[in-house]
Amino acid sequence: MKQMICKTSDVLPEGHVRVFPFLGRNVQVWRMADRVRAAANVSLHLGGTLESKDGAFVCHWNGALSEMIDGRRLSDLAPANTGLMFLPTRIEGDDLVDVWGETS
Repeated sequence: MKQMICKTSDVLPEGHVRVFPFLGRNVQVWRMADRVRAAANVSLHLGGTLESKDGAFVCHWNGALSEMIDGRRLSDLAPANTGLMFLPTRIEGDDLVDVWGETS
């Protein structure tokens, strides 16, 4: 199952993140090297929203940091099994699409 997240032309240059509505939730979308990545705009620890800062995502509620490259947590403020929830995506034409059942 495929669902469009956004147009790739609407994704900001590398180093910047943009939030898009997606299936009733918000997702963070950003460029990293030659890829466009998308992750749920939610901390997997407590469900707080995320803010991008200095190459990482920061939870608004507790300050926990997650790496933008691979989603792993960078601080001890959250349990070891938390990080970013990436969406499995691919680019089709000018569309960034979520593809259920594929790995990101």
